[in-house]
Amino acid sequence: MSDKGMMEKEEIFSKVLRAGRRTYFFDVRATRAGDYYLTITESKKFTNDDGSFYYKKHKIYLYKEDFDGFKEILEEMTDYIINEKGEEVISERHQKDFKKEYEQNGESKEPAEKYTDVSFDDI
Repeated sequence: MSDKGMMEKEEIFSKVLRAGRRTYFFDVRATRAGDYYLTITESKKFTNDDGSFYYKKHKIYLYKEDFDGFKEILEEMTDYIINEKGEEVISERHQKDFKKEYEQNGESKEPAEKYTDVSFDDI
């Protein structure tokens, strides 16, 4: 650490939510003035072609003055989604028996090209 205030940010309180390839980290940290704020980090695992992996991270800094508005909108948005679509996950990735429309008849795994035959004699 240097004398120029480059001190490591101390984590005061932390929780982790693992969700498939994503992990969410909720960390309470301290400002230089000694007040607390929240960081929410999404870390997502990706695999390279050679089998090695890496993580992409996105971070949100949330300060006390924004807590009420953030909680209110987050609750409103999550309630809206649950009320509109229910709690069941609707996703190809989460349904092992999901078949795309063009796979249901035992056809090719590639979607059929949708072209209309046009004869130039008709024009």
